Amino acid sequence: MQNIGRFIVKNMVWLVVLVGAAGAVFPASLSWIAPQVPLLLGIVMFGMGMTIEFKDFRHLVHHPWDVGIGVLAQFTIMPLVAYLLTQAFSLPPALAVGVILVGTCPGGTASNVITYLAKGDVALSVTMTMATTLLAPFVTPFLTLLLAGEEIAVNAPAMMLSIAEMVLLPVLLGAALNHFFRRRVAYALMVLPLISALLVALLVGVVVSMSAPRLAEVGTLVALAVVLHNGFGLALGYALAGLLGLSAPKRRAIGIEVGMQNSGMAASLALLYFNPAAAIPAALFSVWHNISGSLAANWFTRHDANESKISADVSL
Repeated sequence: MQNIGRFIVKNMVWLVVLVGAAGAVFPASLSWIAPQVPLLLGIVMFGMGMTIEFKDFRHLVHHPWDVGIGVLAQFTIMPLVAYLLTQAFSLPPALAVGVILVGTCPGGTASNVITYLAKGDVALSVTMTMATTLLAPFVTPFLTLLLAGEEIAVNAPAMMLSIAEMVLLPVLLGAALNHFFRRRVAYALMVLPLISALLVALLVGVVVSMSAPRLAEVGTLVALAVVLHNGFGLALGYALAGLLGLSAPKRRAIGIEVGMQNSGMAASLALLYFNPAAAIPAALFSVWHNISGSLAANWFTRHDANESKISADVSL
């Protein structure tokens, strides 16, 4: 099961694309799952919570400056870039709120894996994901209302409650289970990546199945907005950390964490409070940020290899 899980996670992009294509070609095969989207997200977040140990909070206590920079970057860069892109592309309200939702959500769990592959500060990445997720019930509705409230009705209090139920509560329950039943949880963690990957792919498939006709009309434009949104997040997060004097591993962690969002949460909120079209940006983001994150990790590792080679040549 561990080997299967590793294979699925390694090829998660293709799994998401495959399920998304199935949703587009055979919408009825997945659209019936739409009412269960909050439950699916809750299971994913519960799994994330099971990977958290209370000792992870020590990083927040011992490195508040690093985590503070990362959290601030997460909840300023991505929301502002999202808003500017919706204005630049003159996106209709349903799609605009979808892009903004992606920007106002916390970091995604895949960012921790990508940070590891990029030889970044994994502890910082995990702590940032944890901190932004815990803040999401309060920050995400407020920022969404602030940036999209003039274009479309945003029920911030109800959204706050939904995020607490779908995200915060499952994460805390998972962390508590890991704390009190660690030995038994260790067995579940072997198959957790496989389950999470399958559920995320299913979420994307459901969104595509419900918005397939609209996706054909606006897919190219929204895809461009998603690529730019993710790219600016990666680059600006990394640049900000550099300007504030953080080390290379920390810069990588913050850049990746800022650029990779919890798109499953964005899609769920879009389906709950807006319409299927609003979930299109999240579905596309879910595919693209795994591709761009893998490319970024590959670039960083190649850069390290070249630096090591240059250093070896100089020493000779």
